[in-house]
Formats: sequence, structure tokens, C-alpha cells
Amino acid sequence: MRNENTVTVGAAITAFLEQCEVKAAFGVISIHNMPILDAFAVRGNIRFVMARGEAGATNMADAYARTTGGLGVCLTSTGTAAGNAAGAMVEALTAGTPLLHITGQIETPYLDQEFAYIHEARDQLTMLKAVSKAAFRVRSVETAISTLKLAVQTALTAPTGPVSVEIPIDIQSTFIPMPTDLSPLPIPVAVPAPEALDLVAERLASATRPLLWLGGGARHAGPQVKRLLDMGVGVITSTQGRGVVNEDDERCLGAFSQNKLVEQFLQSCDALLIAGSRLRSNETFKYALKLPRNTLRIDANPAIEGRSYNSELFICGDAALALEGLADRLEGRLQIDPTFLAELKAVREKSRTQLIADLGPYSAMVEQLQAITGRNFTWVRDVTLSNSIWGNRLLTLYHPRAGVHALGGGIGQGLSMGIGAAVAAAETAPERKVFALAGDGGFILNLGELATLVQENANVVILLMNDQRYGVIRNIQDAVYGSRHCYVDLHTPDYSKLAESLSLRHGLVTDLKDFGKVVDGALAQPGPFLLEVDMLAVGSFATQFAGPPNSETKAQKATA
Repeated sequence: MRNENTVTVGAAITAFLEQCEVKAAFGVISIHNMPILDAFAVRGNIRFVMARGEAGATNMADAYARTTGGLGVCLTSTGTAAGNAAGAMVEALTAGTPLLHITGQIETPYLDQEFAYIHEARDQLTMLKAVSKAAFRVRSVETAISTLKLAVQTALTAPTGPVSVEIPIDIQSTFIPMPTDLSPLPIPVAVPAPEALDLVAERLASATRPLLWLGGGARHAGPQVKRLLDMGVGVITSTQGRGVVNEDDERCLGAFSQNKLVEQFLQSCDALLIAGSRLRSNETFKYALKLPRNTLRIDANPAIEGRSYNSELFICGDAALALEGLADRLEGRLQIDPTFLAELKAVREKSRTQLIADLGPYSAMVEQLQAITGRNFTWVRDVTLSNSIWGNRLLTLYHPRAGVHALGGGIGQGLSMGIGAAVAAAETAPERKVFALAGDGGFILNLGELATLVQENANVVILLMNDQRYGVIRNIQDAVYGSRHCYVDLHTPDYSKLAESLSLRHGLVTDLKDFGKVVDGALAQPGPFLLEVDMLAVGSFATQFAGPPNSETKAQKATA
């Protein structure tokens, strides 16, 4: 019963999210989430970003979480709307993003009855479990907050991931006394066993050419990594691990594991310690990359041991705690080969030089972009030809939260991720600019989010590489299918007119000598800017990219 001392369950959920330090959430308003969003508006403590689709909202929340290191939140309706979020949930699951997906559900008397009730999806919870780290249903008014507490704790506990919660609309709108305890549950941290640390430290102590491979699970371990760097340990990163070490540090190889020179260098190392990386297929020649025999591993997920690659020793635990423990045990004990870091530096320079040569005319564009971005920027990338060739390894990143990319390989997510990253920057670092790289094939997939971009005045430059085709697919057709170019050429909008209709600033580059000037114009005032590069006018890359290289492909031999 409603009285002046009661609130809706939706309002109680909102108050709980505030206690979780949620400052922004993303979604599409619906009759099945209105009690929560009405409370957002009344309480005024959480910014709600009005996406144009549930997929875009989920990608926004994903990028927000990745760049803040906190919890991302998205809200959808039930049924079709929850299904619309599924692809973006797969991306968040692949990336291990701590994300809370709150979806409505139909009234409890009709739930699971298969009445064809409007907005109902048969066995929706099973669908959500398939694309989430975990999925829960709120089954009563009394368990609403406890279920949300468990969901948030699950999302933030390593290995982190997206968690879905169904909340029937009649439960959301029920009036209850405001709960007295809205504090979130503590987040458990996996503490490494001292015995495991001792064993790995002894193995490393005898190495003269030790290398540390950093993945996304080590993004919070920068100080511990620096201690090991200062002892003479070298570093290589996965794409997710970029920025844990400033990439202008010559002791860091960067994300160049797909280069044969780097593979040869790995073979010269007498110990490889992998921290928080799953050694993904497209960064290891589909698991054919040759690693040193003395390979050691750290991961908070015990199931990682032996997965994709065997390891001589395994530490189950938080990467920062494990690396701190190893640094304590190795202090003053390492005897590094005096040629080791010089050789690492040489391989680093050769790898970068080869990649820049592969860019052809676009090397000048990348050089200008690097000079303009400086050190304080976020680099968001969609799956596109340009990202596969250079975006995942260049520009130079200076912060472990500076890079966001579509890890799962789905196209069309970069625009929405750019918006989420810009909302995060507005909250944590207002002077930070977001640059989002996209190709025209993926960009058109979620074009409606351009309206969100403008409405939210997101401070992001969209770098749209427009070749009017699915460039990677066309290259694969050249390499494998006898240059039979089917289903790859695209009809694309006139982006200048489209941008004008949305009151979105736009610049077109047909000659790369004008690129820097257009970017300067984009940065001359805050807010969104669509910077379109006409790739048909500029020309092709010097090296054709035809998908992630295998150890024996022509594409890989070209980088040897």
C-alpha cells in the first residue's frame, strides 16, 4: 500500500545503484522499466543516456565500464528488447566487462505461461544465461534488493563479466518501505597461495631473459608491473593489455605478437610469465604461436590453467597481488642478460617499422593523428580493416583504460562504444577526448545512435574510414575465392547531408595532406564530430589484410 513513507521497488533499486556509485546508465525507456527510470528522473543522481536501441545501449554501458574500471549499467525492456541486447552482451562477456543488465519482465501471474502475452519471450532467462556470466530473476518483492546485490557482486568479481537480472513489472511498481541496508556486497579478491608464488619466483630467479605477457586481467597491476620492469623484465601485451605499461616505454614490445620477428624473440626468452591473458586465437596464430618452453601463468580464473596453452606452473590469484608477491621475492635476485633489453628494443622498432610500411599512404595519417591526440585520449575501435591493420597496435596508449575495441569480432559496435567512453570521460576526465575508429560497413549497422551522439553532446571524434565495402571480406575473396567479389559492395549515405540533418559537425578528407587541418577543426570546439576519410580517393594500404593470420598464411609471411 502506498503512503508517504513508502517507495516503489524501482526507486529502491535506484537508491541501491547510487550506493554502488553508479553515475550513468544507458538504455531505452519502456513500459517494463518505467518504475526504475521514473526514480532515476525524480532522484536525479544517475545520468540516463537515451540510446536508440538496446544493442547500442549495452555497448555504451560496456565501454563506460571498461574506461572507468567500474560497473556499467544498461536497462532494457523484456522480450524482443532483451533479445536486441544479446549481441552486445556477447561482446561484454568476451571482454569480461563488469556490466549489470536490468531487463523488465511481464507481470508475474502470466510469466512462463506461454500465453503469447505482449513483450513475452519464451524462456527468456535461459537466453540471458547463454550471453551473460550469470542471469537472475527477481521472484518476489522481498528478494528484489538481495538479488540485485548478488548480481552486482557477481559482475564485479574476477573473472568479471555481464550479469542480467529480470524484474517483473508488477514487482518493480510495488510500494515498499525504503530498505535500511542498501550497501553493496564486498567484492572477493583471489589471493594467490604463497607456495605457488615461491615456486614461480624460483623459476624466474634463474632466468636471464624473462618476459611478462600482460592481458586485460592485469590492467589494474601497473605499479606491480613497473617494479618488475625496473628489475629488467621485458613486457609484451595482448590488445586488452595495452596501456598497462606506457607504450612509449622501450621495454614494452606492445601488442605485436602476430609478427614473426616477435615470435623469434619469444623463442630467445628463457621464461614467459603470462598475467591475466587468455592468449586469444587472433593474437596467437590460432594457438600456433611458439612460446618459450618455460611458460608460467597467473589468472584469477582457475579454469584457465591448461587452456589454449600448457604452462609449467600456474598461480591462481589476482594479477596485482601475484605480481606484487613475485616482485617481493625477486628483489635483488635477477641477473639479466645485458643484451636482452637492447634486442627487445630492436625487435620493437622493426615491428613498428614494418607495420608503418604496410600502411602505405595512411602512415602519414596515423603519424598526424598520434601527434594530435597527445597522451590524454581514449582510443575506441570497431572491427574494420583499418583497425585490424593498425588500430589494434597503434596509436601509442598511456593508460590501461585508454583502449576499447570490439573484442568479440562483431562489427557495428564502435559508434556506441565511443558514446559510452565519452560519457565516462565527461564524468572522470572532462578534458579527455575520445577518438572512435569505424569502417562504413559496420558504422551503418547502428546508424540510429548518431542521434544519441548528438543529443548527449558526446565529446568524441568518429574517424570513419569509408571504402564503400566490407574491406576485409573483399580481401579474403581476393586471397581465397578467386577475386569473386559478391555481397561486399555497399550503398552508403552522403554523410555530409546526413550529418547536417542531425546538426552533427562533419569533415570529409579526400587528400591526407588535409587530415591534420580537419582534425584541428574537429577539436576546436567540444562535442561530437564525424571525420570521414574517402578511402577510394586516398588509395589502398600497401599490404592487403585478409583476416587474422595463421602461422602459414601469405599475410603472415609478409610480416616475417
